[in-house]
Amino acid sequence: MLIPHDTRIALDTVVDLVNTAPEGGQEDGLADVAALDEFVRGHDISDVAELGEKDLEALQDVRARFAEIFAERDSRTAAELINRLVAAAGTTPQLTDHDGYDWHVHYFAPGASVAEHLAADCGMALAFIVVAGEQERLRRCEAPDCGRAFVDLSRNRSRRYCDSRTCGNRLHVAAYRARRREAAAG
Repeated sequence: MLIPHDTRIALDTVVDLVNTAPEGGQEDGLADVAALDEFVRGHDISDVAELGEKDLEALQDVRARFAEIFAERDSRTAAELINRLVAAAGTTPQLTDHDGYDWHVHYFAPGASVAEHLAADCGMALAFIVVAGEQERLRRCEAPDCGRAFVDLSRNRSRRYCDSRTCGNRLHVAAYRARRREAAAG
C-alpha cells in the first residue's frame, strides 16, 4: 500500500494520540496542558498557537472519537464517524511546502485549534485508509495486556502486535516456555 509522506505522518500521529488514552491501567498521556504541549512539540505539529485547558479538553474529545474509529469494524459506520469528525473541524484543504517538506496537503483551516488541526489532518488520513478498502489495517494490539492502537502497514496485513520486539516477542517467549514445561511434565 503506497502512502504519501504527509498521510503517513498523520497516521503515526493519530496512533500516538489514541495511545495516550488511559486504558489498561496506564496513565493519561494527555493529563494536562504540559503533556499536550509535549505531544504537539514531539510530533512537530505546525501552526499551533498558545495551548490551554480548552485545547486539552477538545483534543481529549477528538482522541476519544479517533478511538471509536479504530474500534469500528464496519466501514460504513467508520466513514460516518470520520465524516462527522472532519466536518466539525471545518476543513480547508490547501497545498503547502513548509519546513523542508515537498508539496503536501493540509486539511485544517488557517488559525485552527490543535484539536481541529488533528481532527482534519488525521481524519483525512483515516478517510484515505477507508477509501482504499484497507480499514482492517486499523488495529489494536492482540497482546492480552496491551491493546495499543497501530496501523498495520505490512504487505500481507498480518501484523498482530503494536511492537513485535515487545508484545510479540513476550508472547512468543511465554508460549515457548509453556511448551517446554508441558514437554518436561509429560
